[in-house]
Amino acid sequence: MFLLYCDETNLEERSGDFFVYAGIAINGSTAKSLSQKIDEIRNRWKVPRNFKLKFNPGPEALSNADFIKLKQELIETAIAHDVKLLVYVILHDISKEPEEARRNGINTICYHFDCMLNVYLRPGVVLIDRFSDSQIDQHLVEKFSTGVTGLPFSKELRLTNVIGFHYSAVGQSHFSSLIDIVLGSLRFSINAFTRKDASRMATATTLIKLISPLFHRESSGRVSEISFYFSPKTIKVDQYRAQYMALKKFLSDNGADTAQTPMAPA
Repeated sequence: MFLLYCDETNLEERSGDFFVYAGIAINGSTAKSLSQKIDEIRNRWKVPRNFKLKFNPGPEALSNADFIKLKQELIETAIAHDVKLLVYVILHDISKEPEEARRNGINTICYHFDCMLNVYLRPGVVLIDRFSDSQIDQHLVEKFSTGVTGLPFSKELRLTNVIGFHYSAVGQSHFSSLIDIVLGSLRFSINAFTRKDASRMATATTLIKLISPLFHRESSGRVSEISFYFSPKTIKVDQYRAQYMALKKFLSDNGADTAQTPMAPA
């Protein structure tokens, strides 16, 4: 059994920014060990038991430098437990409507999770971070009862490896904290690059290199399309496609060479 804990970031519309939806896939056979290790890390850094650990802010008693070390330990522990990161990105200039972008992100990540489960020959459960959207309940019901709809190669595809779709929230599991920290690290890096924030680029490259081992790889060593997906596959506007290609190069330069290449229309 695999558990997929999901969350989003960069939901606010901003030209030049990428909306990001992602999930971390945790093997049930190592889930208890991972949770216990996170307990140990929290205790060693004296994080209060009721503190909801996220990318930011950190516990008041920890300096910024120590909080960075704590987050690095958590990511390294996830890597040691073979956690896999699945990511969906789309430029706000293309998506236009953030709520729809989030639903499409959920759609894609759930499909890619199902594809990953085919590799591991295991079932899985999807846990979505709770948020306000009048359509999300029905969207998740559809994901279970019908599957993915509107695919270019199929009208609908049942996600036969996924046996449930549920909500989660930070504080209810260490894994909700972990996806927030991993995704926060990815957001920081992507935003520093796309916004050309020179003061943050050194940290941005360090973070991408840190989380890079979490990506699911092809036999070639490149990051599989199911682990990092640029949406849409075909980008009509040259300016937007150039932004996607620049992000792809940034990732590749820092250890996450994506197999997918954003394409121009045929």
